[in-house]
Amino acid sequence: MTSGAGTGTTISGAKVLITGVTSEVAKPVALALAKENEVYGAARWRDAATREPFESAGVKPVFLDVVKGQLEDLPEKVDYVAHFAVVKSGKWSVDLDGNVHGLALLMERFADAKAFLHCSTSAVYEPHPHTEAHEDSPLGDNHRAYYLETYSICKIAAEAVARHGALRYNLPTTIARLNVPYGDGGGWPMFHLALMEAGQEVAVHEVAPNTFQPIHTDDIVAMVPKLLEVADVPPTTVNWAGDERVSVEEWTAYLGELTGLTPKLAVSEHSIASGKVSLDRMHELVGHTSVHWRDGMRRMVEAMRPDLIKR
Repeated sequence: MTSGAGTGTTISGAKVLITGVTSEVAKPVALALAKENEVYGAARWRDAATREPFESAGVKPVFLDVVKGQLEDLPEKVDYVAHFAVVKSGKWSVDLDGNVHGLALLMERFADAKAFLHCSTSAVYEPHPHTEAHEDSPLGDNHRAYYLETYSICKIAAEAVARHGALRYNLPTTIARLNVPYGDGGGWPMFHLALMEAGQEVAVHEVAPNTFQPIHTDDIVAMVPKLLEVADVPPTTVNWAGDERVSVEEWTAYLGELTGLTPKLAVSEHSIASGKVSLDRMHELVGHTSVHWRDGMRRMVEAMRPDLIKR
């Protein structure tokens, strides 16, 4: 690694594997790293057309099925692994195989890598609305109410596997608990905008305001090299979120200002309680985010639905 802008760290001249590369979070990471590295983008690649933008940017598509444990197409050796793949089928056997066993296979396969980044989630924390979650706060079944019965538990189990892999193989690892990612490729706020356009309700928790810390993909891209640099044994566990705390109520109102659409907020048992996290460790180890949430969300709408922007 070399020093650079942003968080002060960049990666160049390395061989990097990025899993779940077609997702809105991992794609910009792969495209950015491919400018100065040999990047392998791992996914199932069901649609051949999705390969073109990656190949044009220099990313090498490779097949990976974490559920079935199919790793044969992956390179024999890499310097860094950034594991973003996630399985959310709602079926316990499938999701445990993909998120837990699949991670175990990856860490075994690349046990000699310089560093391994496992992208976890702040959904591993036990729900306590408006209580700031630190990295050692209690874990719990956070997302069951939001039609994601397997999600939090699989993510907690995956963190246990990441700890085991780091210790078992002496593999420097970072477990990064991502809050609300969004960017020019979409995210949860974009889903809310789609509900607004359709005239449907946006579910909110009864304990208002529903506060989170959205992080733009520009900041995600900038922070990945540093997250790999601070990897350690036992793993470095760190919250990964935007510096600004913003509520669903605030960002849907702002999306309404941009588009003229009116958000219909409705208290629902099928909602996610506020997810505020402490960023003291992130600031110390990785740095601060730079994209203001209003700027980022305007860019998101301009990129994905410019026709909705009020003129």
